[in-house]
Amino acid sequence: MKKTLFTIFILFFFQIPTLSAHTHMEKEYQFKWCSLNNGNIEYKLPDSTRIDCLTSEYAIEFDFASKWAESVGQSLFYAMSTNKKPGIVLIMENPEKDEKYLKRLQKLANTYNIKIWTMNSGDI
Repeated sequence: MKKTLFTIFILFFFQIPTLSAHTHMEKEYQFKWCSLNNGNIEYKLPDSTRIDCLTSEYAIEFDFASKWAESVGQSLFYAMSTNKKPGIVLIMENPEKDEKYLKRLQKLANTYNIKIWTMNSGDI
């Protein structure tokens, strides 16, 4: 009985951060934005990586603001792999807190010609 209660407690404890981490899942933002911009969602490359959204002009990576740095490398790789321009949709669910990540991203985007869009939970 103690073992069962302990297992339930552990499962519950580790689920709370998962359930409250974000207002919406990344895929919800991806689907909404990509649908509005006539893009292909989860476009698969020959190396089995997937572009979050591929439009006629851009290869776009979606990430939550705190993962801004990861989005840079992915968008550049996807752009190179498709001969498209790199793009990032930065998801800013807490705009005041996430502004610092957007500013960091903008510095690199200016250097590497990466187009940036932003979304927040109100866009879903």
